[in-house]
Amino acid sequence: MYKKVELAPVPPLDFELANGSKLSPDNRWVKMAQVIPWSEFESEYAQNFPTEMGAPAKSWRMALGALIIKEKLGISDRETVEQIRENPYLQYFIGQSSYSNELPFDPSLLVHFRQRISSNLINKVNERMVEKMWEITPVKPEKKKDSDGKNESPKFGKLIIDATCAPADITYPTDLGLLNKARVHTEKIIDILYKQIKSKINKKPRTYRNLARKDYLAVAKQRRPTRNKRRQALKKQLQYIKRNLAHIEQLIELGATLESLNKKKYKTLLVLTEVYRQQQWLFDNNKQSMEDRIVSLSQPHIRPIVRGKAGKSVEFGAKLSASCFEGYVFLDRMSWDNFNESGDLKAQVEAYYSFTGYYPESVHADRIYRTRENRAWCKEKGIRISGPPLGRPPANVSKEKKKQAKEDERIRQAIEGKFGQGKRRFSLNLVMTKLENTSSTAIAITFLVMNLSTWWRRVFCMFLCGSGKTMPVFGLNIIGAYILLKMRQEKLIFNSG
Repeated sequence: MYKKVELAPVPPLDFELANGSKLSPDNRWVKMAQVIPWSEFESEYAQNFPTEMGAPAKSWRMALGALIIKEKLGISDRETVEQIRENPYLQYFIGQSSYSNELPFDPSLLVHFRQRISSNLINKVNERMVEKMWEITPVKPEKKKDSDGKNESPKFGKLIIDATCAPADITYPTDLGLLNKARVHTEKIIDILYKQIKSKINKKPRTYRNLARKDYLAVAKQRRPTRNKRRQALKKQLQYIKRNLAHIEQLIELGATLESLNKKKYKTLLVLTEVYRQQQWLFDNNKQSMEDRIVSLSQPHIRPIVRGKAGKSVEFGAKLSASCFEGYVFLDRMSWDNFNESGDLKAQVEAYYSFTGYYPESVHADRIYRTRENRAWCKEKGIRISGPPLGRPPANVSKEKKKQAKEDERIRQAIEGKFGQGKRRFSLNLVMTKLENTSSTAIAITFLVMNLSTWWRRVFCMFLCGSGKTMPVFGLNIIGAYILLKMRQEKLIFNSG
C-alpha cells in the first residue's frame, strides 16, 4: 500500500533538530534537493502498489533519495542507511521533517527500491531535473523571427554522442570454469531432491564429484594448457553434467518435486540446462562463439561486448549509448546485447530536438558514426557532423580545416571525460547489482548523479567567484576570476545576457 504525501516539502529552516539549531540553506544536499522533481513522478512510482492492503510503503522521495545518496557517496547499502541516520542533512534530503536517531529503513529495502524504480523513470527524472537546472542558469536562446514574422527554428548547441560498456561484477568467463560451476550446482540440486525420496530408494545417485573436481583442477591449474587438453577437460565436464541432469530427471520421476527448490535454485537449474546445451553445441561443432551465449550462471543476462580497446578487447556487461550537451550527460540506450551505435545517431538528434526545441549546430562523434546514411541525414537537416569528408584526403589542407578538426576533437573529448567520471568516481566501472532490472536502475542513477555533481560544481564555483570580490585578502578574487575564465572557456558557465 502506498500513501501519497500531499504536504508541501519542509523548508530547511523548519527542519527540527534536537539541539534547536537550524539547517544551513547553502548546504549541498539542501541545494540538490531543490532541483530534483520529487512530486512530479510520485504518481508513477505509486503504480507499483496497486492494492490498498498491507503496511504503508516508503515514500518516493525516500526511495529515490536513498539511491542517490548511495551513488553520490560510493558506499554500500548498509553504510547508506547508517550515514542517513547520523546526518540530518541526508534525512532532510530523503524527505524527513525532523531529525531521528533511528534507522529510516532496513538496508535490504534498497534492493526493493531498485526493483520498483525503473531506468526509464530515472531517465525522465534526469531530463526534468536538467530542465530545472537550466531555469537557474538559462542557456536556451529565444526563437528568432524572419522578415515575414514567421518563427524560425535556428540551430543551437553542440551534441556529443558516444558509446561505452558498464562491466558487471563477474569473474572472467571460460568454458571450462563455467561448466565446472554448472556441475557443482547440479550436484547440490541432486542432494536436495534426494532428501525428499530418501526412504523410497536404496542408494543415492552417484555423481563422481571428487573425481570431477580433480579432472577440472588438473587443467585449470596449468598456465597454458594445450588445445587437446582443454577439449578433453571440456568433454569430461560435459559428460558429468549430462549424467547429473539424467539423475535429476530420474529423481523427479520417482516422486521428487521441484517445489523443494527455492526460486534461486530453480532459476539456476533452468540456466545450467541452457548452458549445457550451448556448450555441447560449441564442442560438437568446434566453435568459439554463438548468439545469446551465457557467460555467467548468476547473471545469465550478461553478454560479451567486443570493444577492441587496449587491454580489454572484450567486456562483459551492458552497452550504453549516451549523449552530452552543455555539460550534462543523458542515457539514450542501454542493452545487454552488443549493437552498432551508429544506428542511434538519428534518434539521439531527435531526442535533442524534443528536449531543447532546436536541432544542434553540429554533432561530434567518432568514426563509427560517420556512415554515408548518417552524413546524408545530417546534411538534409542542416547539421554539421564532425570529422573529415569521405574519400581520398586532399593533398593540401587549409589551416582553417585543420583548426576545425582539432576543435571538433577537443569538443568530443567531453563525453569521454564523462565516461571517465562515471567509471573512476562513481560505480559505472563495476556494476555490483546482480539482477537485470536492478543493474539497469543502478546505471541510470549514475548518470543522474553525474548531472547533480556537475550542477553543484558550477554553483560552487560561481559562489567562489562571488566571494572573491569581497575577500581580496585571501586571494579569492584571483582564484575566482581564474576559475570563471576557465569555465567560460570550456563553456561550463553561460552568460544569461
